[in-house]
Amino acid sequence: MTQPPAPQFRIAMAQNEADLRAAQTLRYDVFVRELGGGGTLVDHDMGLEQDRFDPFFDHMLLFDDAIGQVVGVYRMLRADQAQAAGQFYSEDEYDLSRLRDTGRRLLELGRSCVHADYRGGTAMFHLWAGLADYVARHQIDIMFGVASFHGTDPKVLAQPLSLLHHRHLAPEPLRVRALPPHAQDMNLVPEDQIDRRAAMVQIPALIKAYLRLGGTVGAGAYVDHSFNTTDVCLIMDTAQMSERQKRIYGARP
Repeated sequence: MTQPPAPQFRIAMAQNEADLRAAQTLRYDVFVRELGGGGTLVDHDMGLEQDRFDPFFDHMLLFDDAIGQVVGVYRMLRADQAQAAGQFYSEDEYDLSRLRDTGRRLLELGRSCVHADYRGGTAMFHLWAGLADYVARHQIDIMFGVASFHGTDPKVLAQPLSLLHHRHLAPEPLRVRALPPHAQDMNLVPEDQIDRRAAMVQIPALIKAYLRLGGTVGAGAYVDHSFNTTDVCLIMDTAQMSERQKRIYGARP
């Protein structure tokens, strides 16, 4: 049997409509076909996961040039782009006034995903490295964005949500809050009753990666029934990253 070619990874920013469509196609495969999500602008006939914010975001693409395909994506929105869009994407779910009030350079991250065949390898490392370059180029101070657990039943997610609440809550000056009516208290299990190993198994790999880098979470989760997810808002103050974390992340000291 012929072995598939070794990946030839390349990071590039979307430059045209074809690039954006490639990102939206991968997002459809992951967020709609795989995870059962939806949305008012999702195009099921064309297989595109899209929303009204896409024209305002920068879209970072991970290509595997060995097969000529986009295998990973990230989208990024700076404060000036959010102003043009009328808001940050996350402001439908979280009160971001505390982040805005800092006066620091903000970057919202979202729609990060990797093709199923490339998970567990080095693909995510390449995306992190590309993101690190972007952050350095735009002198970003605070990164944030919603990350999702699959499903909308808080009882099923009680252990991981409680672990995030008790041990990874953002400092008060940066502690954004989930908005009603879909806000969900994450303090569901007393700290001394958390099974950390079981909780960590339930936490998606992307959220674990942010936590390893010193990321924290806002107060409360947001239950998104239309997307079939329970979201948490991850916040990372780049000034607080340790030198070890910077090396993991790929940024230069």
